[in-house]
Amino acid sequence: MEAKHEKYRRLLALCKSLPPTPTAVVHPCDESSLKGAVQAAELGLLAPILVGPQARIAAVAKQFSIDLRRFERVDAPHSHAAAETAVGLASEGKAVMLMKGSLHTDELMSAVVRKEAGLRTSRRISHCFVMDVPALDRAIIITDAAVNILPTLDEKVDIIENAVDLADALGLKQPKVALLSAMETVNPKVPSTLDAAALCKMAQRGQIKLDGRLIDGPLALDNAINLDAVKIKKIDSPVAGRADVLVVPDLEAGNMLAKSLSFMAEADAAGIVLGARVPVILTSRADSVTARLASCAVAALVAKARVETAARAVA
Repeated sequence: MEAKHEKYRRLLALCKSLPPTPTAVVHPCDESSLKGAVQAAELGLLAPILVGPQARIAAVAKQFSIDLRRFERVDAPHSHAAAETAVGLASEGKAVMLMKGSLHTDELMSAVVRKEAGLRTSRRISHCFVMDVPALDRAIIITDAAVNILPTLDEKVDIIENAVDLADALGLKQPKVALLSAMETVNPKVPSTLDAAALCKMAQRGQIKLDGRLIDGPLALDNAINLDAVKIKKIDSPVAGRADVLVVPDLEAGNMLAKSLSFMAEADAAGIVLGARVPVILTSRADSVTARLASCAVAALVAKARVETAARAVA
């Protein structure tokens, strides 16, 4: 079994050579969100722009002895205004990432997805957890467990493409994508198996941008991540037992899977929203310090990958 947090430490190490990424931290009005941004800045991951009611932010900083003197601050009277202001900074290019503070996720994402905000792309917005599970030898990406409730087939295409882009940004070589269900056979009575079969055929026909990366499904969870289970069931698949990306049927399944790993397998979950022009860091008050910093590292690597992709496109 690999040491707890070892995979996250490798992610943080990948960011050591990167300059701090300008990040609008939205409404950091409690200890965990404000301290998380400051800790990420101390590690050189972020250059925070603290957006929100400055009197409240200063009061939190004073209460918990957090030094904010070197950080840029932008006043906004309340959480809704903070979300709008932060999105505006991202749209203008003054912030390369957004980071959720002490406001509801829906409030932040509503500002991000507004057409007038200028952060929408042709992709569906989706969420990924990058899970550090001590029992596994690699980080696992789980998607979507936070944004798309009951995604359609078309929406799953975007969810898969967002996750593959994330895997590339994290430096995974030839990431393997597993389409999860309750079984590894196609069953007309189980809709997720039909979606998985259709998505595999779409990938084969080039309707999903995978550039030769491997995808397979339906696969039950054990068949996706455990080679012993694959051998017992005699599944012939280059993905089975080796998956890096787990695409869940719906938000409920993904949320339960991620939280089960967190609370019963001592895993940490770094959260990020993809599909917009800038990555969005989503953290929870229940997150460990390591998970918060890993979320920032994941987003910084995504931002770096996007800059490099844009540079290649111009060249």
